[in-house]
Amino acid sequence: MIEYFDYPFFVNALWGVVLISVASAIVGTYIVARRMVAICGGITHACFGGLGLGCFMGWNPLAVAAAFAVGSSLGVEWLSERQRLRQDSAIAVVWSLGMALGVLFVFLTPGYVPELNSFLFGNILTVTRTDLWLFGGFTAVLASFFALNYRRIVAVAFDPDFARVAGLPVRLLQGVMSVLVAVCIVLAIRLVGVMLLMAVISLPQLTAEVACRRFGSIMAGSVAVSLVCSVAGLFLSMAVDVPCSALIVMFMGAAFAVARCCRKMFKRPQADGN
Repeated sequence: MIEYFDYPFFVNALWGVVLISVASAIVGTYIVARRMVAICGGITHACFGGLGLGCFMGWNPLAVAAAFAVGSSLGVEWLSERQRLRQDSAIAVVWSLGMALGVLFVFLTPGYVPELNSFLFGNILTVTRTDLWLFGGFTAVLASFFALNYRRIVAVAFDPDFARVAGLPVRLLQGVMSVLVAVCIVLAIRLVGVMLLMAVISLPQLTAEVACRRFGSIMAGSVAVSLVCSVAGLFLSMAVDVPCSALIVMFMGAAFAVARCCRKMFKRPQADGN
C-alpha cells in the first residue's frame, strides 16, 4: 500500500479526493438542510447537456458543464419563485432538457468520445496538478464564505422566512449558494461522475444526522464521513482494480446503514427501561 505513493497520479488522486470530499461535504450539509437534494439531481443531470455541448464544439467540457450547472441552478430558483412553478416541476424541466441535450450532442459529435465514461462514472486517477489547484482554490473560497457568513447561511437554510423578517439578504445568499453548489457539483463529477454524484452530496450528511443535531456538528461529521469513505474507496480500488467511484458510494452507503443500525440498537434499551 505504501508503494502507491510512488506514483504521481495516485498522489494527485488522493489530494483530489480530500479536497473534493471536504467541499462536497460542506455544500451537501446546506443542501440537505434546505431539502434541495432533488434540485441537485436536476443540476447534476443538466450538466450532461454541457458536457455533450463541450465535446461537440471542441471546448472544455467541464467549463461548459459549469455554465450549464449555474444556469440550471438559478433557473430552478427563478422558475419556482418568480414563475410560481412547483419546485419538483421546475426540476423535471431542467433534468429532462439537460439529459436530452447531452444525448443529442454526444450523438452528433464525430467519432468516439473517450471522456464520456469518465464524465458519467468518474475517474479521479486522471486528475492533474492544474485540477488540484482548481479544487483547492474552490474549497478555500467555499470555506471562507461559510466562515464569514455562517449564521446567515444557517438562518437561510433552516428558515428563510425568519431570515427575511430579520433583514438578511436572503435572495443574495441563496443566489451565491446556488452558484457554489453548481460549481461543486461540476468538480465532483471528476470524483464519481454524473450517475453517482447525488450520493456524495447526501449520504455523508444523512449519516452525520444520525448522531448530530446542530448544523455545525453535522457539517463536521459529514466532512469526516466523506473523507474516510472516499480515501478508503480510493485505496481499495487500487488494490482490487475496480472503479473508485462505485467503491466510494458503497462505503458511504455502508456507513449510513451502520449508523442507522447503531442508533436503533442504542435506542431500544432506553425504550425498554422507560
